[in-house]
Amino acid sequence: MALHIVLLLSLAVVLLLTGLVLLWRSKGKRGETGLPQGRVVYDDTGAWQVCPRPLFSRRYLLAGKPDYIVAQGNYLIPVEVKPRRTAARPYLSDILQLAAYCLLIEDNFDKAPPYGIIKYAAATFPVEYTPELRRRLLATMEGMRRDLITAEVAPSHKNARRCRACGHREQCQARLEETGESDLL
Repeated sequence: MALHIVLLLSLAVVLLLTGLVLLWRSKGKRGETGLPQGRVVYDDTGAWQVCPRPLFSRRYLLAGKPDYIVAQGNYLIPVEVKPRRTAARPYLSDILQLAAYCLLIEDNFDKAPPYGIIKYAAATFPVEYTPELRRRLLATMEGMRRDLITAEVAPSHKNARRCRACGHREQCQARLEETGESDLL
């Protein structure tokens, strides 16, 4: 009888230690993704569940798939992961992408998130979803829609790095030389 108790206690200790190791590893994985505390309710990376359908807003004619949405209290927080990006501040294009996810959450769930998160390789940036950021997103979307119906749209020549990578660089008379300018906000 005593042997059975010793075996059961040993098994319980092994299971407890295994559970603690798995919990520790999952917290490490959560930190790597930049996910805040809360329950993951949407995952477009395939790491936690099957990839879901895009969020869609008929009102704004906008669709998108954030990498994650985390339920935090009464809020849904979008998280966008850019694992190969390194920068001291988030790029404006990434901020606007995150704002679009905030707008989609607002329109689909009738409650705007207070912020979203952009995760780069070595840094995590919480981005507050303010009325000003929302206005900037809507103005950007309006400008993009205008450009879609315009016969000819001049290329953007604000970022030398993008210009350098452009497939039309050799033929372009307006190409930029490296100036150190960037798309950072």
